[in-house]
Amino acid sequence: MKLVSGQILTKLYRPPANSHKGDNGRLLIIAGSKKYHGSLVLCATMASKIADLVYIHTTPANVKLLQKIRGRLSEFIYISKRELKATLKEVDAVLIGPGLIPNIQTKKLISWLLKNYPQKKIVLDAGALRVLDLKQLNTNCVLTPHLGEFKSLFGRVPLLPRGGGGSCREFLSKLSLQHPAVIILKGHITYICQNGQIFYNTNGNAGMTKGGTGDVLAGLLAALLTKNNPLTATAAAVYVNGKAGDKLKKKFGFYYSASELIDKNRKILK
Repeated sequence: MKLVSGQILTKLYRPPANSHKGDNGRLLIIAGSKKYHGSLVLCATMASKIADLVYIHTTPANVKLLQKIRGRLSEFIYISKRELKATLKEVDAVLIGPGLIPNIQTKKLISWLLKNYPQKKIVLDAGALRVLDLKQLNTNCVLTPHLGEFKSLFGRVPLLPRGGGGSCREFLSKLSLQHPAVIILKGHITYICQNGQIFYNTNGNAGMTKGGTGDVLAGLLAALLTKNNPLTATAAAVYVNGKAGDKLKKKFGFYYSASELIDKNRKILK
């Protein structure tokens, strides 16, 4: 078990001076609903700071809200359902789940995506985790559950002592060998595991329990995933988001919002 440190940032892809539009990441975000439209705004805003091109697909009920969102966030390209296949051929990674309702339509969409695009790097977050078939996972997938979602997915949550105890380490190690994806367990300590490897992150604070902080993390992770391998992108995103929360805590205590994490994340990446 290894502690994630700032050293992880040195492993991230950096845009070369001679790069062109699209060279530095193309991301598709499938997110949002009429009830949870804010999730789409937060993850897309964060991702647009990093990836060259951000495509958005959302539910029909949420399309009307895109007109309002365009006034706040213009750095995205909306795609319809019939444009999904063509877009999936172009993008480097996909984020699916923030703000999605975990219903049969969401389940079918995820199943179709994992079945037909196993080579695509995919972050499964929030609503997607509630209807996910674990048998469809592969090494290009990243799961981002908090404690409740983790228990729903895997049946239990291990004891989580600071730094990781023996039972926690053993449980996560076995779990990561059973499921090929990168798995995050978000909490006051965040664990990251894949193929028997376990990393843990201790930064971050109780101010990050507010709604929307997970959406920011999902957007950050997915954008980094476009040009980095899943394990590196995941460890870097968890570290940066926690570090940003700690910077905000020094200035505001616990009284900051999810949207304020976005600019701090950008400054830490810089």
